[in-house]
Amino acid sequence: MTEVAQPQVLSWPLKRACPFSPPSEYKALREEAPISRVRLPSGMQVWAISKLKDIRTMLTDPRFSSDRHQPGFPLIAEGVETISGFRASLNEMDAPEHGPKRREVLGEFTLKRIQTLRPRIQQIVDDQIDIVLSSGIPVDLVSTLALPVPSLVICELLGVPVRDQAYFQTRTQAMISRTFSHDQRRQAFDELLDYFDELVTEKEKNPADDLIGRLIAKQRAEGGVRHREIVELGFLLLSAGHETTASMISLGVVALLEHPEQLAKIIADPRKTLDAVEEIARYFTVAEAAGARVATADVELGGVLIRKGEGVIPLSSLGDRDPDAFGNPDTFDIERGAKNHIAFGYGIHQCLGANLARMQLQIVFDTLFRRIPCLHLEGSLDEMPFKDDSEVYGLHELMVSW
Repeated sequence: MTEVAQPQVLSWPLKRACPFSPPSEYKALREEAPISRVRLPSGMQVWAISKLKDIRTMLTDPRFSSDRHQPGFPLIAEGVETISGFRASLNEMDAPEHGPKRREVLGEFTLKRIQTLRPRIQQIVDDQIDIVLSSGIPVDLVSTLALPVPSLVICELLGVPVRDQAYFQTRTQAMISRTFSHDQRRQAFDELLDYFDELVTEKEKNPADDLIGRLIAKQRAEGGVRHREIVELGFLLLSAGHETTASMISLGVVALLEHPEQLAKIIADPRKTLDAVEEIARYFTVAEAAGARVATADVELGGVLIRKGEGVIPLSSLGDRDPDAFGNPDTFDIERGAKNHIAFGYGIHQCLGANLARMQLQIVFDTLFRRIPCLHLEGSLDEMPFKDDSEVYGLHELMVSW
């Protein structure tokens, strides 16, 4: 084992000089010191891992905890403690507690169950594209398509009544959009939490055939409804799946429009769209550090000693551009066929809603380019407001015309 000496500690995250590539400084880390120290916005210094094999090893080693209440856990942004206010949620639990909790809802996200949502997702996408087409040009594809689609799909999944969906969408967008102030986002957070509390209370009285209703019925049969747990699960599904899916929609549209030869392939053969979805997920890896952990024991990883209580973050965008795992990793190639990326996580905390996200992306790309075949970007990439200052990489706005 070695103690790593690093003369310069980089700050994380760094801005991307090119919206299609991780910062060049991070690439240098991978080549010179694949496990290195970086400084978070809070000032905390943690280990950053940039090789795919090391990231996978870390994410499957039980000595690395995802419990953010553990001393030394790398809280990515300042104020994250105050804006959560939750007990440990599913993505913060370690084994053995995590397994039974995940299995309670895992059946809701199987391919078979998700396929039942396909007709409704298709209708949602068509309705939003109607709004795009009626909005005049240029139009912002983030606010009219990328954000509303996953929000409405979550509404469908959780059983949010139609009468409440407009309110739900406005609160959701206010919570995650960086165009709102911290206080406004916190207010939206509190309002959504109150809404979920009321929704679960109503469904306890009148259970419906939706995820919340089925979970209530299951818990009731097992001895009693755990109200707060269901409220927090609903909020987790919203917060974990909404912004990441929205970002992949907007970034995927940009990537396909900037690579017309790749777009032509899915237009000619829609069976290739799922391959395009996997490549978009790998190419952008929008949830950069979703696998943050803290060591609960001294661990040797990649020949480096990580001591108990030291935080670790995976630089997943680098892992998914690792030349040891992917040939020509900086090339966008929908026929790559690489499904061993970590864009949806890895190990016991692999994204619960990955199947749902893939379906949404497939339907959006197929429908958008079929209905608006002459879609094009308004302005250059350099002018686009990429958001590169948070855990999720994406776009604040995407102006398009046709």
